[in-house]
Amino acid sequence: MADKSVQKYTAPAGGWGALKSVTKSWIASEKPLKNLRAMLKTNQDHGFDCPGCAWGESPENGLVKFCENGAKAVNWESSGRQVGPAFFERYTVSKLLEHSDYWLEDQGRLSHPMQYDPATDKYVETSWDDAFALIAQHLNQLASPNEAEFYTSGRTSNEAAYLYQLFVRALGTNNFPDCSNMCHEASGHAMKQSVGVGKGTVVFDDFAKADAIFVLGQNPGTNHPRMLEPLREAVERGAQVVCFNPLKERGLERFQHPQHPLEMLTNGDAPTNTAYFRPALGGDMAVMRGIAKCMLEWEREARANNRPAIFDHDFIARHTNGLDDYLALVDATSWQDIVEQSGLSKDDIYLAASMYCRAERVIMCWAMGITQHKHSVAIIQEIINVQLLRGNVGKPGAGLSPVRGHSNVQGDRTMGIDEKPPQWLLDALEERYNFSVPREPGHNVVQAIQAMEQGRAKVFIGMGGNFAQATPDTPRTHEALKRCDLTVHVSTKLNRSHLVTGKAALILPCLGRTEADIQDGQPQGVTVEDTFSMVHISYGQLPPGSALLRSEPAIVAGMAKATLGNHPVDWDALINDYSRIRELIADTIPGFTGFNEKLSQPGGFHLPNPAAERTWRTVNQKAGFAANPLPGQLLSAQLPAGETPDLILQTLRSHDQYNTTVYGLDDRYRGVFGQRYVVFVNPEDIKRLGFSEGDKVDMISLWHDGRERRVEGFTLVPYDILHGQAAAYFPEANGLVPLESYGDDSFTPTSKYIAIKLMEAQPDNRIPVSHN
Repeated sequence: MADKSVQKYTAPAGGWGALKSVTKSWIASEKPLKNLRAMLKTNQDHGFDCPGCAWGESPENGLVKFCENGAKAVNWESSGRQVGPAFFERYTVSKLLEHSDYWLEDQGRLSHPMQYDPATDKYVETSWDDAFALIAQHLNQLASPNEAEFYTSGRTSNEAAYLYQLFVRALGTNNFPDCSNMCHEASGHAMKQSVGVGKGTVVFDDFAKADAIFVLGQNPGTNHPRMLEPLREAVERGAQVVCFNPLKERGLERFQHPQHPLEMLTNGDAPTNTAYFRPALGGDMAVMRGIAKCMLEWEREARANNRPAIFDHDFIARHTNGLDDYLALVDATSWQDIVEQSGLSKDDIYLAASMYCRAERVIMCWAMGITQHKHSVAIIQEIINVQLLRGNVGKPGAGLSPVRGHSNVQGDRTMGIDEKPPQWLLDALEERYNFSVPREPGHNVVQAIQAMEQGRAKVFIGMGGNFAQATPDTPRTHEALKRCDLTVHVSTKLNRSHLVTGKAALILPCLGRTEADIQDGQPQGVTVEDTFSMVHISYGQLPPGSALLRSEPAIVAGMAKATLGNHPVDWDALINDYSRIRELIADTIPGFTGFNEKLSQPGGFHLPNPAAERTWRTVNQKAGFAANPLPGQLLSAQLPAGETPDLILQTLRSHDQYNTTVYGLDDRYRGVFGQRYVVFVNPEDIKRLGFSEGDKVDMISLWHDGRERRVEGFTLVPYDILHGQAAAYFPEANGLVPLESYGDDSFTPTSKYIAIKLMEAQPDNRIPVSHN
């Protein structure tokens, strides 16, 4: 039976739907007037940085510089409801576990530090001093600092991240599992090898200069809505916007600007692409290889007929190496393999290649549709190869743009949140602070879960985020966390990670990005780095939601002082004035000389990017063509003997969420309302597998280790998706991702390529949590 809560969406992205959704979240915050004033300070000079995505700010001034999801992030964080001792007195942890992730966060802001009491299965109020003392007791009694895991979310400011890494390295470990490990780790690894820098080489202004913008494995309409405007403007001025995505996503098709009244009143909208290609999951590398093969063919024809070259030979000769080996591999790759693996026809690839070659300046953008595969590093290096052939790195209007997710995920890595820290960072810390820093690599997310699972890690501390839900193999991760002696979460709102407790557990409530941070009687600002390497300062505007909230830097300093005393710094002095933290950053992190002075200029400042200047910090001081073979059968070695999947599943976000934060139960652009336990499948696949639209199914992932990984009670939703593919929401489907299924060299979970079987749901297989 068709589900009435599933309706086809035909309107453009943005538009009246966005305004209605923002108004709903604004009213639901229970602080509408204060939040309206706060939203007008979002991404403004002397205002605060949006706590949502990492998309950069337009250099143009304007009254409104936030998108629909940014407004939701502000209203969601600045809730008028509170979760304090009275709330926790009403609920045991076991009872709270029965509720949905959406319900948990919707209860309001955490207001008091809380400690878990196993005897009553409840959280009870504690003091900050007692909380810090408990953390210090557990850390100081470890046999080795490597028995602790220190997680960081991408919302953590530069100041907090720097203090965090300093504290943890002074303790003696590099165990920094980080949200980067689960998203753009492959981007950093691939780019460092190929061009010497793990960050994007473009700035915001480059989008207005590009002749073509390729958008691969990214859905900006939901994940980076402010990106839709430069895409639409590019189409309007005649540039090519070429999209590669297995699903039809509304934001990649049409957009109506919700801040343009005339456009809204006249029902005007505009396309956000000039071509939309739909490759197979994991097929993007074959697409890029096919484009390179077309270019090689045309280059040889041009040479034979004395026509202008396709390749940029001057750039290649001066700035690259490895071309001959790479072109030999391109020659050796058959069109049959390219077509089979890409999921596109040869004609489609020739069309994409012609659009690429007609443009003098091309930007290649990508996100997690590219990075969450076993061969993601190779995919990204193939993207880089194609750009190097035409000299599209290090010139205006062209370059590489991994579009980061959370607001400061890139800045955290810049500050040293890195389980494999570069030698220069360790040397700088050792020289500045005069202590022996740990040199051995630490744990990433996958390794941290394995260490907790095996009893080798006994303390888990999370700076923000929702580790229990964001990570793969959900039941296994939960059991790993429960094996810890202590789990600590620094958070603004209640989430499921707080309920998956170690033997002892703490919830430490922190200020949000929207709230004023006053230290020693003076307002303090914190800094973030966006996806274009712009660093700017953020000042919270609203009164704190509770008098007991502490800032993230103050919480880090409190843990550090209780554990280490005044080593290697006077932690209290740093918290009294954050400019002192920034002075330490300037002393030890390249590009931050004169940090405090640079922040005085509107919009902040840009961190140097050597690759953007065609300086290659690679082993041989040149950009390198990477000769990686196509991956072939991606799952053949991992499937149980004799098993064939029904579908290949990818996880994705709904329009009403950001990372694990669920703002509501609607996915407007995909036409799903009031529910999240859905799986999108091609209508013909639904019929082929013996099901009907609206049927309830269980999904079981196929992996060779013999464990059963099953999620239950999902509704089949017919969708415009390629045959043999499926999609379901993150984090509900994370339990299907095997912990050991991760990217080569990146350890990023393969959340965009999961082999599954569908089974009819049993009558008692209901959604295991309540939204009420």
